[in-house]
Amino acid sequence: MPSPVSSSPLSLSDRLALQRTRLANERTLLTYVRTSLALVGFGLALLQFHPERGGRLGYSALVVAVVVLGVGLARFRVHGRRLVGYQA
Repeated sequence: MPSPVSSSPLSLSDRLALQRTRLANERTLLTYVRTSLALVGFGLALLQFHPERGGRLGYSALVVAVVVLGVGLARFRVHGRRLVGYQA
């Protein structure tokens, strides 16, 4: 007797692996966001407590925070699009 046809050509283990990979992608994005927020806090603290000496480093930390967030978002989108291709 043939097995029932499912709506997806992927087996259950493949679908679960795909879901775990999606969740890992989201956790990685959250790690980038957390790192970016820590850099923002560090930069603002430097600007608040040492405006003369820490100004350049504080602004640099803010710029790096924006770059880290941008890289995280770009990686999330690229990997997310790659995962959508496996849904078939």
